[in-house]
Amino acid sequence: MPVKWVLYWQPNQGSTVSTQILNEAAQCAESISGVKEGRWKATLNYYKPLLRDQSSTHHPDSLPRDFLGISLPDHPAKYYFIIRSQRIVVEADASIQIIMEKLQSYKSKVSLHFDGFQYHLGDFRLRVGRVVPVHSESIRGIVMEVEYLPISSMEKARKVMEEFVEIWHEALSKRSLSGKFVNVELNFGEFGLADNYTPQHTGVQYAIVMAHMIATVQPAVRG
Repeated sequence: MPVKWVLYWQPNQGSTVSTQILNEAAQCAESISGVKEGRWKATLNYYKPLLRDQSSTHHPDSLPRDFLGISLPDHPAKYYFIIRSQRIVVEADASIQIIMEKLQSYKSKVSLHFDGFQYHLGDFRLRVGRVVPVHSESIRGIVMEVEYLPISSMEKARKVMEEFVEIWHEALSKRSLSGKFVNVELNFGEFGLADNYTPQHTGVQYAIVMAHMIATVQPAVRG
């Protein structure tokens, strides 16, 4: 599977995130010869344990305090669970989402949709999209996937990925935007993942990137 990096937009101090950032990023992709391939969508669910029933056989300490589930557009038949605190990532059949809705021990606290466009640039595929809560148009953030198609080794792809992101930042800097796309360095070995890239790597990146984004990004009053 091609190597991916998942980055998020980090506004400068005092700035917010808005549709302008997404529009400028889309225009930037086209300015460096990106060919639009269509829309791109994904969904992430954030689960928290329900502990209202004190007589439950599940002791609070036996349940993770939270975990995330994500569906990826390039693997529609699968669903990925990530428990950050225990460094666990699991691949399941997409039908597990129906079971999760009925499970009494957990509830979905937050659901986030990723919605944007996909571009092809030579050996790269670029996806840029907004992050919005379900049933809302208020932008919570902007994410970008950079995918290097010829290589599945993360270590072998690192240098060329770094060079691409540098070119991207240079092109975007000409638009005088207040902020930048940030790449979060991860130790995939902590999750039991090897150098050869898999969808589980993508799931882990989204889990960690969303934690950083939610903690640091202030949304605009109006998206």
